[in-house]
Amino acid sequence: MVIMVKTIKRLEKIRKYNLPIKISEEKEGGFIAVCPQWQVCYAQGDTIDEAASEILSVAASLIEIYQEEGLKIPLKARIQKAPKTKDFSFEFPVIVPA
Repeated sequence: MVIMVKTIKRLEKIRKYNLPIKISEEKEGGFIAVCPQWQVCYAQGDTIDEAASEILSVAASLIEIYQEEGLKIPLKARIQKAPKTKDFSFEFPVIVPA
């Protein structure tokens, strides 16, 4: 019997991106979230929370595509050592209508 063991390389560093977003209410209803520094990064949702969640998903996909293609990501990044746990957190400023 042959047992194959696959080793997963542990991340040594995590790159965090600052994703500033602006959320505005649409006349027809719903909300649109845009990133002023990255014009191709935008999303919409029925609620503010949904629009914010959607733009985070879009940004994550765009970052992955840009990295694969060797393109410059137009967001500020900071690199830190990976935590020992498997927990992750996200930091992003949100500008909402008053």
